[in-house]
Amino acid sequence: MLFIYPQKVCVRIVVCVKRNLLTDTYIWNMDHYQETFNIWNKLAARYQAMFMDLDIYHHSYDYFCGQLGETAKVLELGCGPGNITRYLLQQRPSWQVLATDVAPAMVELAAAANPSAECRVLDCREVAHLPVTFNGIVIGFCMPYLTETDNRQLMRDCFGLLEDAGLLYLSFVPGAQDRSGYQTGSSGDRLYFHYYPLEVVQEMLLQAGFVLLQDFSIAFQRSGGEVETHMVLVAQKKTLG
Repeated sequence: MLFIYPQKVCVRIVVCVKRNLLTDTYIWNMDHYQETFNIWNKLAARYQAMFMDLDIYHHSYDYFCGQLGETAKVLELGCGPGNITRYLLQQRPSWQVLATDVAPAMVELAAAANPSAECRVLDCREVAHLPVTFNGIVIGFCMPYLTETDNRQLMRDCFGLLEDAGLLYLSFVPGAQDRSGYQTGSSGDRLYFHYYPLEVVQEMLLQAGFVLLQDFSIAFQRSGGEVETHMVLVAQKKTLG
């Protein structure tokens, strides 16, 4: 396969805990990330059953496919059970896709669903260690599980991994940041969920060097009947000259 990198950079779970007095920001407590990792690994099969065949995002994937064309190298971060990668490869079977997730159970499901893709365990905060570049990067709903500091770094890392004119697909749940906090699911497990206003995410992308191409607002009905808005942004790397 084309996507070869050292196994030692695949996973990073422990994050140092310290307040930065110069910037008055926090580096996220390792317990939140460790808890998130454990829950996604535990609930992989349930997540697959709920979301594998969900089609409400397909028009946004179609746009991404149309912009990239028939041949491309694509990286997916936070691939879960492989639902996005599966759809992309159905539309573009000639694409070379590297699908990654921090949860080994998710990667196992993704590999089973996508035999033509390469599926690897990878913490998205370590993505800059990959020694290859891509025409496209897909990040489906990783943003809510990362701090603002880590999301900003992730945008910069993705910019560096994309070839010129490469595309970034990013989905998230918009909302006021003061709404962020623990959410408990029907299983009783909790995850820390970060909300970001659309304007903040757009600014993150622009600061990283991206040009915004397209946005999609998608209505998602939760299990309790409540409808919430999901946002998709597609941005492009453009360099001078």
